[in-house]
Amino acid sequence: MATKAAPAAYDEDTPRGFAFALTAYLLWGFLPLYMKAVGHIPALEVVAHRVIWSVPIAAVVLIWLGRTQDIRAAFRSPRTMGMALITAALITVNWLIYVWSVGAGRAVETALGYYINPLFSVLLGSLLLRESLDGRQKTAIALAVVAVGLLAWESGGVPWVSVGLALSWGFYAFFKKSLPVGPNQGFFLEVLILTVPAIGYIAYVEAEGTGHFGSTGMTDVWLLLGCGLVTAVPLMIYANGAKLLRLSTIGIMQYIAPTMIFFIAVFIFKEPFGPYKLSAFVLIWIALAIYTSSLLRSRKARQAVAAAALKTG
Repeated sequence: MATKAAPAAYDEDTPRGFAFALTAYLLWGFLPLYMKAVGHIPALEVVAHRVIWSVPIAAVVLIWLGRTQDIRAAFRSPRTMGMALITAALITVNWLIYVWSVGAGRAVETALGYYINPLFSVLLGSLLLRESLDGRQKTAIALAVVAVGLLAWESGGVPWVSVGLALSWGFYAFFKKSLPVGPNQGFFLEVLILTVPAIGYIAYVEAEGTGHFGSTGMTDVWLLLGCGLVTAVPLMIYANGAKLLRLSTIGIMQYIAPTMIFFIAVFIFKEPFGPYKLSAFVLIWIALAIYTSSLLRSRKARQAVAAAALKTG
């Protein structure tokens, strides 16, 4: 699953960009249904197939866009490959937690993790990039911390699924900004780097007789082959949509996927949702409303500055 910021600020929203982004978020929102279908397969095996079958799809897209020269240039840059190795490791951790949690009946915690993610990204920007936080952002982050504390109190430990997803995706997005290639090229580099260990792992489990690619029926074969589509397609669609939308619009739209995951977890998967979880989600929803108001206020301020500049110009 993914909610990365656009590579650069875009001054106007376009219908095409909105359609791309909405499609991507809807696909991510329905993804738990697919992950539930492969829930009987070990998470590491599912992730390995996500990697392998994403490679040809990403390669076809790059060939179609005529951007294969960017990959050749990346191979010649140790810094680029080093950064891609870091982002590949982080996305692997994120995928493992996500796949395991949905299969283990903890999709509610998955939704909470992706709700927390934008607030963690703001905190990360403040701590590592010295970006200033306004009062609303500080309040939103504080409420998110209280929500996590409530879940920790209920479970007697850190809600590691939610925290792990927020941390892994937050750091992934942070380092992704330093990757000097476009999002499509970056994704191809990441899955290409992961291909060797993924093939090695699948070869091992198949040799041991514990693999699910062919030995347990054609249903599993098709589901595992489809992992490439459900992984690569939303990311590629999103990457193109994000270029055509304001950052604030992307910031608001990213709540679509975790909201869908939440409703699927509670009403379709029938996962337990007691008073502590309800209280935590209410706090997070309030925090996100406050954070969204901060985004909208910043947008209005920028628009006012731009309008004043046009008048004086």
